[in-house]
Amino acid sequence: MSTSSQKSRKIAERAVKRPRRQRGHERVSALTDAGAYVLAEKGYDGATMTEIAERAGASIGSLYQFFPTKEALAAEIHARLLDELAAMLDALASETDGAPVAAVADRLFAGFVAFLEANPVFTVVAERRGIDPAVKKQTRARLRGRIETLLGAVEPPVQTTQRAPLAAVILHLMRVAAMLRSDDDKSIRTSAVAQIKEMLTAHLLMACR
Repeated sequence: MSTSSQKSRKIAERAVKRPRRQRGHERVSALTDAGAYVLAEKGYDGATMTEIAERAGASIGSLYQFFPTKEALAAEIHARLLDELAAMLDALASETDGAPVAAVADRLFAGFVAFLEANPVFTVVAERRGIDPAVKKQTRARLRGRIETLLGAVEPPVQTTQRAPLAAVILHLMRVAAMLRSDDDKSIRTSAVAQIKEMLTAHLLMACR
């Protein structure tokens, strides 16, 4: 086992305290919201637990009570956002079953970009250096699997052999699109994102039977 994997396992063993009462749930929610804000603003390495506690209006002791490490807090935020993203993809699959590929591509693209723009911390926690490689692999597989399901339900369906690689490409394209939407040069934002969407739609059409 590599040193990084051993470190990740030790961190994971330091369990996050789960609140039992409503007040405790509210405190944890405030702490994770504050953590998401500070991590998105400062980056994983730049954010401190002290800043996060101050943002939440809580004591540092209260933060450590529920999250013993910054890694534990980041992992909790990551898990919650993954559930939210997976739910969005599941809903999209249900709503667009049998729909034309172009329409599904448009909905998928818009949904991903909206999610990433609303949750800028997602990229930060998903790419943190301390994350266990096995967890990262499982996360990607989880999202790709849902996208593959979408690609098989469109009309006409994407060829079976093309679904897995296309799902991987789509995940990366969504990140690029979100980055372009926040580009300093406002004059290129809209047209650049539109071009990515056009490229995706055209490629999906070529991959259909």
